Amino acid sequence: MYKLIQTGGLVITLLLLINLSCNRDLINLQPSNETEATYFKKESEFTRAIVGVYAKMTDFYNYNARDGRSTLVQITFLPGDDITTTADDPFEHFAGLQPSNGQLSNYYRSSYELVGRANIVLEKIEAEDGVYSTPNLKNYHKGEALFLRGLMYYNLWNYFGKPPIVLKRVTTTEDWAHPESEGTQALDQAITDFTEAASLLPESWPAAEAGRATKNAASGMLGKALVVRGTHTNSQADYTAAVAAFNALSGLSLVADFSDNTSAFAENNEESLFEFQASQSPGDNIWLPNEFDAAIGTISSFWGYYDNHWSLFGASPHIGTQKLAEAFEEDDPRRDLTLDVASKAIKKYVTYNQFAPNGAGSVNNPRILRYADVLLLKAEAILQSNGSASEAIGLINQVRKRARDMVSGGTIPADYPTAETNKTTIMNWIMNERLLELAGEGQRWFDIKRWHVAGYITLNNAFFSPANTQAMSFQTPKHLLMPIPLDEIDKNPNVHQNPDY
Repeated sequence: MYKLIQTGGLVITLLLLINLSCNRDLINLQPSNETEATYFKKESEFTRAIVGVYAKMTDFYNYNARDGRSTLVQITFLPGDDITTTADDPFEHFAGLQPSNGQLSNYYRSSYELVGRANIVLEKIEAEDGVYSTPNLKNYHKGEALFLRGLMYYNLWNYFGKPPIVLKRVTTTEDWAHPESEGTQALDQAITDFTEAASLLPESWPAAEAGRATKNAASGMLGKALVVRGTHTNSQADYTAAVAAFNALSGLSLVADFSDNTSAFAENNEESLFEFQASQSPGDNIWLPNEFDAAIGTISSFWGYYDNHWSLFGASPHIGTQKLAEAFEEDDPRRDLTLDVASKAIKKYVTYNQFAPNGAGSVNNPRILRYADVLLLKAEAILQSNGSASEAIGLINQVRKRARDMVSGGTIPADYPTAETNKTTIMNWIMNERLLELAGEGQRWFDIKRWHVAGYITLNNAFFSPANTQAMSFQTPKHLLMPIPLDEIDKNPNVHQNPDY
């Protein structure tokens, strides 16, 4: 949608220039393409615009053979101690992580392209005059744009630390030079966006529109962002606010089968708060870009790094670490649903996958936030705000019970004793459970780096070396953040490189 609007203005300019030079009698001809001036006149056009914001998420999950953006999944899934590769990948080993890295540049650019689309929709919603007639739809659209923008700032802050905060449409050359943010400002903005989104979004959408952001999605991400900020600032107020956000959730439950959380055949279930909606796009061509002023490529996801797919063309797949394999009890049903212990091949998203027509992409939705994640975050927030230790342990045990109940008469993993009061012991239980439950789902890196900042663990080569097959070159505080892409620094004099890069 954003590029469609841009192109519309370009079409008008070009038509005027051509007509003035050829025939002055024709200067009043209207452009044949859709332009911004003629758009946003119907509710359906606002809906298409907000769908265009969602669609930009494809850049982070898809396989695109044309520009290599499929490699963006490495940024999401590789850093950490749950997933590894036999290759010398900079997102795992850090030694070769440079500001000129193309994947980082694509990730940064796509994030701000999505922010730009959200800002345009927000601007148009505020300026609309009598277009909306469906009750609450205007608020819903605004909530969706805010939620998606908040998600980008949450990720940008976690990866880059000081991304510029852009809250309005870029219309002048001066708008390109926003100042870099400081401290937790970008995370603060995500929290602000999630808070407002939660007040605007519906409890649910009709079945045909499943997957659109809901009040649960916004409240869940709000709580998560508050826990993250709390671990970085040691703020009990943030933990307390996170508990309140989680308490606002409704209608969620753990599904009986753990594998449903990564199955193409059980998407948008009662455990899911938000997931990327992979699908089969028209033509489904992996050689085309996924934009809306040109031929549309694929809007699928990509799990080829987990199943060693032919589309990698010999690149090393992502596998589970020895540390992950050894962390599971032998009879924990999640172990063999997560990875093959012998080969370390990842089974999540692969065992119950469904390929798109191109044979490389997948229609299996990446789960961005699910209820088990929330339960463990809530346990952490309760513990760190000096709440009831037994309540926190009970939340961990809900996740463990789901796992053992998958086996008739199962006893593993057993409940942790709710009489435990040692805060360090309980925190270790939470950290371990998040590894077991969420391994390979793109959560681990944000977790371990915030726990390092809070002093619960120490990230160094010794922490990573048992997990990975290659020698580590991890340095703190340098590698707690990714480098700011070089082309961003070249374009914006107000943005400076992260320390030590």
